[in-house]
Amino acid sequence: MSRQDIQFELLHTDGDARRGRFETQHGVVETPTFMAVGTQGAVKTVTPRQVAETKTQIVLANTYHMSLHNRTALVERHGGLHDFMHWQKTILTDSGGFQVFSLPHKEITEEGVTFQFSEDSETTVLTPESSMDIQRRLGADIIMAFDECVEYPAPYEYVDASVERTYRWLQRCAKVELGAHQHLFGIIQGGVELDLRTRSAEQVRSVELPGYAIGGVSVGEGLPLLEKVVGHTAPLMPKNKPRYLMGVGLPEDLVSSVERGMDMFDCVIPTRYAREGTVFTWDGKIRIRDKKYRKDRYPIDTQCSCYACSDGFSRSYLRHLSFANEPLAETLMTIHNLHFYQQLMAAMREAIEENRFQSWKEDFLGRYMPKKKKK
Repeated sequence: MSRQDIQFELLHTDGDARRGRFETQHGVVETPTFMAVGTQGAVKTVTPRQVAETKTQIVLANTYHMSLHNRTALVERHGGLHDFMHWQKTILTDSGGFQVFSLPHKEITEEGVTFQFSEDSETTVLTPESSMDIQRRLGADIIMAFDECVEYPAPYEYVDASVERTYRWLQRCAKVELGAHQHLFGIIQGGVELDLRTRSAEQVRSVELPGYAIGGVSVGEGLPLLEKVVGHTAPLMPKNKPRYLMGVGLPEDLVSSVERGMDMFDCVIPTRYAREGTVFTWDGKIRIRDKKYRKDRYPIDTQCSCYACSDGFSRSYLRHLSFANEPLAETLMTIHNLHFYQQLMAAMREAIEENRFQSWKEDFLGRYMPKKKKK
């Protein structure tokens, strides 16, 4: 069946780094872009308005979690995720595969995955068709094909078989009728085996889709292997479609992956780290509970224009809130981290446009992580 194009425009390149733009029914997205993770229909500790004020363009919700306890029907009664979440910009839903495959006692067959949400719950089967149906009902703009995400490390023979299964499942996903505004992305798998990544890329590309993703590179393999896999796989992806690297990551991961030609990213790191008391600055990470910030009256980052910094909330105040277990600490640090990530992506877009990405990268990494040797 034919599928609505996502209207991706490649505006400029600098080496392999790409500056692009695409549009969904819910707005224009400038790439490279970082997507905030709202697993259960909310970005933890912050309101949708606060998320929007960080210049976030896309929020991601999780199919697995949004299918628990009849939540899909609840979302439908609200007219879809956009109204349910009060987020009128673009929404992406993952297929639920990563969460399902991380569960114990699952059974993977050609039909799909059989599992239990909890020890006392009923047995559930998630298939390519049911994953598509859930995502269609949730009403997301971008939905992800149901694939098999293999843990690292894994035997070559198993990764080989999972690549073939992922392709067969993608073919089934592509046959499911979606909403007129919805765009299906296929996922390239293959672990750290480059020959399998090549085969998977060829297979997934054979299905004409609005966009394509690289999966299975945020499962513990580390930055060197991530760079190896992404550097090999990105050139195999269509140039005229968005390229999504799933589950990545730290600022240095984003910079490295943009350098290798990726456009879209998501990760829980900025929000999870904020809740754990770690904030990102242009001079590196800060652990706000460190005793050296006990009397520090500076904001998190003096160059930051986010609400937490521009309104003058001091490091010592945030440290106090954190030790007092006040939720405001998590809110303010989450706002800052999301803002930092969006400023990082904006800086990369500008550097690509001006053909200075390499020099920008060296300057950024030299300041952000000066003790580590740069490639």
